[in-house]
Amino acid sequence: MAMTHEEALKVLAKHRGDRIVITTMTAISMWPALSDTPLDFAYMPSAMGHGPALGLGLALAQPGRGVIVVNGEGGMLMNLGSLVTLANHPAAVYLIIMDNELYEVTGGQKTAGTGHVDFAAMARAAGIARVYTFETAQAWSEGAAEALAGPGPVAVWLKLQGRLGQKTPKPPRTMPEQIARLRQALGVG
Repeated sequence: MAMTHEEALKVLAKHRGDRIVITTMTAISMWPALSDTPLDFAYMPSAMGHGPALGLGLALAQPGRGVIVVNGEGGMLMNLGSLVTLANHPAAVYLIIMDNELYEVTGGQKTAGTGHVDFAAMARAAGIARVYTFETAQAWSEGAAEALAGPGPVAVWLKLQGRLGQKTPKPPRTMPEQIARLRQALGVG
């Protein structure tokens, strides 16, 4: 059986270290219960798919810190070009693609390409050398330390159970509050 969002995020919380964690869409509603530090940033813009670019910018500005971007497959499909960008600007970015094959918060529609999109193959084809796929909570728990160690970029494809009836998440703080907290934690503001 595929892992749940909560199981996937619990493993990530255990292995995140002192990295910045950018959550998008579904993960935004669950992450604050697992981690609520100034290095946690709930990214909820008006358009999906931009989390990897934000993560890359932060990783380039804060070399040695590392940035984990928790992206859904819907957001990933909306910006597949970010895989090529990550591969061509090496930085400590760890892209977690949480794939439940649904646009969860817009009605539970199947995502484009459900059943035949291979995010691991796409990441490799884009030039990302370190790519991992995990289909169970146990496999993710056993492989997370390796996947989240070493140089980036890294792509991690997690296959998750779908959940119907979800609502659009709300960030735990306003964007200005989050930016101020992150800047202070990074010593840049």
